[in-house]
Amino acid sequence: MTEQASDEIVVHAPPAQCFAVAADMERYPEWAADVKEAMVLERDSEGRPRVVRFRAAAFGRSTSYTLAYDYSQAPKVLSWVEIQGDLTRHLDGSYVFEPAGPGETRVSYHLEVELKVPIPGFVKRRAESRVRRSALLDFERRVEELSRA
Repeated sequence: MTEQASDEIVVHAPPAQCFAVAADMERYPEWAADVKEAMVLERDSEGRPRVVRFRAAAFGRSTSYTLAYDYSQAPKVLSWVEIQGDLTRHLDGSYVFEPAGPGETRVSYHLEVELKVPIPGFVKRRAESRVRRSALLDFERRVEELSRA
């Protein structure tokens, strides 16, 4: 069964800067709490990461998954689909970046997850909370940290 989660936050930085942080997957281990490794396997014609393998903490263990990124709506949307995962069948999602005021961006995050094995509801809720925290709150900290530098 596919689970969905969506959330949004306003970040004090322009949309282009938000998009740049989201598209710099190789640096995710520096700011995304559960991402331990990100390896770019393939780049598009503009040199952007197109296929990336991640190793992350999830459900009390290490998990690996490979995502294919779509830049067709860049820089407003960055989306991805899972092409391989050890715990998940689907780990598909997107970031949407919209101006929210002078120097601010409304960042919307959407994720669809289908696990290969059943996980108790309380474990799924805890994992969902961690993913959303990393996807939005850790993301916000990273973007705003870079905008101050």
